[in-house]
Amino acid sequence: MSARPPKAPPISPFPGLEIRADEVVWPGRFPVQRVRFTYERFDGGRSPELTWELWRRGAGVAMLPFDPWADRVALIEQFRLPVHAAGLPPIHTECVAGLLEAGEDPQEAALRETQEEAGLAPDRVEKIGQYMLMQGGCDELMHLHCGRARLPEPETVKNHGLQHEGEDIRLLIMPTARAMAMLDANEIRNATCAMSLFWLRHHHARLRDEWTR
Repeated sequence: MSARPPKAPPISPFPGLEIRADEVVWPGRFPVQRVRFTYERFDGGRSPELTWELWRRGAGVAMLPFDPWADRVALIEQFRLPVHAAGLPPIHTECVAGLLEAGEDPQEAALRETQEEAGLAPDRVEKIGQYMLMQGGCDELMHLHCGRARLPEPETVKNHGLQHEGEDIRLLIMPTARAMAMLDANEIRNATCAMSLFWLRHHHARLRDEWTR
């Protein structure tokens, strides 16, 4: 019998949760588990037996680079096949993001991804929060950050990404006001990016004050 993938450990105990079956049905890079279970309802009764497929991606990180001196942000664009499958334009505007390596600190991972995908090295970082992306079927927990960086002029930017991973990433440098206008017009359809920009809107004045001293 092959070993269970590290990313697909058995479901951990929780009060009221009864696991009746737990199997890995796809052992690939992002494993899929099929779990049969019941749980204790809010009224104290038992739920019916449920069978769910669980996609195990693990934890992820994202970074929104912000230049408080020039009042600009850095976003990225890349081709996303799932976005195309959803019926949206596949060139997707988003934040720098990636997956955590085993045992890696989320902030360090976010800084690594920012260098790989945008060629930027923020010197100050503030945590935005932790958010589930697909709680109905995937365990991916995103750690969001905002980082201070002096951003280059838009006309000087280059494409980025790791060639061995097939990445082709276009860096977008724009005024913060432009990013907020895109957010309001629903031109930002990436949940991680939208949450980060909403956070920046709320903390914009404070960061421009604290990060330019």
